[in-house]
Amino acid sequence: MLTQTEWEMKGANLLKAELKRKGVTYARLVERLADIGISQKEVNVANKLSRGKFSAAFLLQCLGVQSHGLMV
Repeated sequence: MLTQTEWEMKGANLLKAELKRKGVTYARLVERLADIGISQKEVNVANKLSRGKFSAAFLLQCLGVQSHGLMV
């Protein structure tokens, strides 16, 4: 069974892989999140993904801007 930290890293790796697959930088992600009213700083996004500590809401916001064509 996976530990909490392992689950957190799986979530972070999922998001990082999706960003890489789409060719989206953290700076671009921050811009797209701002377009939907979510204020983030690039350094904070990098820290969240590095630590694997972020809310499910943040994950859904990031994936949401991608699924609605906003990341293109």
